[in-house]
Amino acid sequence: MRVLIDYRPALRGRTGAGEYTHELAAALLARACLSAAGDPLHLSLFSSSWKDRLWLAPELRAATAIDARVPVSVLNLCWHRFGWPPVERLAGAAFDVTHSSHPLIMPARDAARIVTIHDLDFVAHPERTRAEIRRDYPALARRHAQAADGILVPSAFTRAEVERQFEVPRERITVCAPGAPDWTPRARSAPRTGYFLFVGTLEPRKNIGVLLDAYERLLAERAPTHAERPFPELVLAGRAGPEASGWLARIARAPLAGRVRAIGYVDPDARQSLYEGARVLVMPSLDEGFGLPVLEAMTLGVPVVAANRGALPEVLGGAGLLADPLDAIDLAAALGRLLDDEGLCVACTNRGLARSAGFRWTEAAARACEAYRRAVARRAEARTGVA
Repeated sequence: MRVLIDYRPALRGRTGAGEYTHELAAALLARACLSAAGDPLHLSLFSSSWKDRLWLAPELRAATAIDARVPVSVLNLCWHRFGWPPVERLAGAAFDVTHSSHPLIMPARDAARIVTIHDLDFVAHPERTRAEIRRDYPALARRHAQAADGILVPSAFTRAEVERQFEVPRERITVCAPGAPDWTPRARSAPRTGYFLFVGTLEPRKNIGVLLDAYERLLAERAPTHAERPFPELVLAGRAGPEASGWLARIARAPLAGRVRAIGYVDPDARQSLYEGARVLVMPSLDEGFGLPVLEAMTLGVPVVAANRGALPEVLGGAGLLADPLDAIDLAAALGRLLDDEGLCVACTNRGLARSAGFRWTEAAARACEAYRRAVARRAEARTGVA
């Protein structure tokens, strides 16, 4: 089976979608190498950029690299609005499956077309998006989802949302949850001098303003009682979007100055050590289709406080604390519980380790391969007119 994956989200600074694309490609290649039966998988990775070139990491070297020197904004406009040119023309090859890493189809002449939908926040809140996502996703995603031969989603929550909002039959939607990173759990429980950690792009959906409100409230209430040890600082790890200027200005002023650090994007190779120093991961997002930092934190044994919204309760699975992301008092109370109760921290650590063990990239690769096979069969049936 000849599969082409759009690798562009992972080309620079892998965040959630980019990390998912990279790891799924690596898992598909590993599965193809280990498989002793069935059609072999021939994987190609597609990139398009005027200045950034596609480089394959060692775990991806078995794939074929297709590196088109076309500005991504130009290609996206042609693909999204005109459905041209077919990717076979750019690649100079034919495929059985083309897999878009976002909700809009990669145009193809003959291949079955798969799209990935990580979440649908852009439908309800286009104001939280920008650039091509704001221009194209709200207007086109529903039609593209209905035309796709298969859809991958990271959670049961997102599957239900795609089924409900886009009216796509459930049998065409495959839950393909990401796997836990290959990290050894830290040997100790939550460090008493560790920090509160947020991981994610600093953008409106991540709810940074309420997080700062909650931390400031907790700081005022608890810092005087922590004279025997430093009160945990708050570390914001992620690229700052254009909307982050107000938050960055706020953390430079009292009472947050010296208490909150924005450290920017963290390379994948440095993420494990970042989590290892955390006392608690806090993820107060207003909507998430999965929430990869929650899984990464649980894998190392870091207790988690997450919003009771989107797929976060599903991913956490009772292994941590949930809070109302619109209520700074509730969020501060949850953080305070983990700050004060060592027994609760230990319980969350143990439950998180057990929960994270259920997420494996080998399973994700198997589910993706099955979705590819079903999409190819559906495409063939449509051509022959078989119901």
